[in-house]
Amino acid sequence: MNKFKFTAIRARQADGHDVFSFAATPKEVLAFSEIERVGRQDNGQLKGFQRHQIASHIKEIRDYFVRDDALLPNSVIIAFIGGIRSKDRGNGVVDIEIDATGTKPGFVVDGQQRLSALSGLEKPGFQVFVSALVCKDYNELRQQFVLINNTRPLPKTLIYELLPSVDGLPARFTNRKFSARVVDRLNFTRHSALYGEIRQHTNPKGVISDTAMQRLIMNSLSDGAIRHFLREDDYEEQAFQLINEYFEAIRMVFNSEWIGMTPRTSRLKHGAGIVAMGFVMELLYSTEGATTREQFATALRLIKPYTAWTSGQWHFSNDEIYPWNGIQNTPGDIDALANHLVRLTKRVLRKQRLAANG
Repeated sequence: MNKFKFTAIRARQADGHDVFSFAATPKEVLAFSEIERVGRQDNGQLKGFQRHQIASHIKEIRDYFVRDDALLPNSVIIAFIGGIRSKDRGNGVVDIEIDATGTKPGFVVDGQQRLSALSGLEKPGFQVFVSALVCKDYNELRQQFVLINNTRPLPKTLIYELLPSVDGLPARFTNRKFSARVVDRLNFTRHSALYGEIRQHTNPKGVISDTAMQRLIMNSLSDGAIRHFLREDDYEEQAFQLINEYFEAIRMVFNSEWIGMTPRTSRLKHGAGIVAMGFVMELLYSTEGATTREQFATALRLIKPYTAWTSGQWHFSNDEIYPWNGIQNTPGDIDALANHLVRLTKRVLRKQRLAANG
């Protein structure tokens, strides 16, 4: 079948442009529209505009759509250059006819991954909403593609903050969702050492990066204390308590470098400092059995004289010297700071044991 007929709703928008909305099966959409991927012609000219398929993303979408309760309320956007006619029925309702004889007149502007995922599924009768716009030429079509896809995406802080309240997400969100839930509790529990300190979408006045806190938690979940807690039914509560006790110890020991400080004035509240200090927590838990603020504080007092959170210099073991504010939130700097703090902690603890055994 090369001709398609639909009843659609017309929206009044920009003068000289027709915009319709109707329902069609993915098979029908792909029969009258192309997913034109960006590439180069032999002469070097750019062709197409769509990014290439992302296999992992398509698999995630497909895994969701195989469910009987799967829904897709958001529309795919198709732009046409000819090949479409409309007949007004009044009150914003129109009959449209799409002629795909010879060539497909439509181009997918938004929703290519969803259509690709649906194309391989057998879901008879499943329809998607189609938002169709009619362009005068290919240049206008590409212009609309850029404008439509250049809208600002949801900020990650909002996405991460929403995760704890969303079920049925792909497996890759599992650890992120758990860490986001613990971060929420740390940030919004009144007796928490981090109450109101973490910057989230609903707490823009916070100064500590939520992603840094989540990374600290996910590191522990991957190969640290929290991984041990997973055997217990109350593992989330244990994770919250451990991290809360640790940061209570940090507040006690590094009081002047913590209270009222920001990442700009103290690298202890900087993303690099937060993640690096997470490795110190893991060391103290695994080697000293530390779980309370007093146990953590005992070790933190030993390393405090050798830190440079708000002034001075960091003297790393490879003879590198960093000014206190030279530590940046990069993988290299985080690794260097974490390795230095862990080695320093091991050294002062060993020295303390030798002195005790005198």
